Amino acid sequence: MAAKEGLTMTTDITIKAREVDFVTRFGKNWDTLKEIFGIMNPIKKAPGTKLTAYTASVTLENSVAEGEEIPYSQATVTPVAFDDLTIEKYAKAVSIEAVAQYGATAAVQKTDEAFLNELQNKVVNAFFTFLQTGQLTDTESTFQMAVAMAIGKVKDKFDSIDRDASKVVVFVNTLDAYRYLGAASISVQTANGLTYIKNFLGADVMILSSRIPTNKVIATPADNIDLYYVDPGDADFKTLGLDYTVQGETNLIGFHANGNYGTAVGESFALMGMTLWAEFLDGIAVVTVSANP
Repeated sequence: MAAKEGLTMTTDITIKAREVDFVTRFGKNWDTLKEIFGIMNPIKKAPGTKLTAYTASVTLENSVAEGEEIPYSQATVTPVAFDDLTIEKYAKAVSIEAVAQYGATAAVQKTDEAFLNELQNKVVNAFFTFLQTGQLTDTESTFQMAVAMAIGKVKDKFDSIDRDASKVVVFVNTLDAYRYLGAASISVQTANGLTYIKNFLGADVMILSSRIPTNKVIATPADNIDLYYVDPGDADFKTLGLDYTVQGETNLIGFHANGNYGTAVGESFALMGMTLWAEFLDGIAVVTVSANP
């Protein structure tokens, strides 16, 4: 008697489990990053919308004679539209010969791991590059003063527009941080490929990264960081016959694996459209440590 329709076969379990594992690990890594920052607003991009950031300014009115009514200070928030999110498509293939020679663990699992890491790094690298475009600029003579002023400028800016900046994330170059730390006993933690210190030099979280140029200190409030993404599991994509495996409440990446009998290779496909962003461009402080104070 033939098997009942809808029976999950052994091959289905192998492929599906691999797809679920891939997207679950990707999602957990981003959850860890969200926990480090404290707040990261995930915003699902609706079709037809544009990625937008803002700049804010206030024109003070304070010339008030005795007994006169106090005028309002004019606050202006200007939207700045950017290019649309790009849907990024990636594919990886492992030959049957590679599996026969090195085994599935090396040929498939290790390459899946490398595939996942590269996809994550691509988004993080773009975010660190974007941070360096912050509009609150300054120059200080020491690393400690640069950190203090970066935090101060951010808090001052958000206070002027009546926005909360209670939790500030600071980004510094790894070597700059260790040069300052010297022999100090500081608890440094690592997660999702990022090294960080909590509650240090006035920063709620200090991220240490070689992606930040030396002699630069960058700061922004945690809730100024947004995560924009396209859902790879969108029903509209399925109308094309593209059914990617996704996992969790925030579907950041889709993954699909199948065997190609025509070429005797195992193919893997990843789909994502996501970027870390800042709601207020002029809410990012970039302070330079002067080489000649």
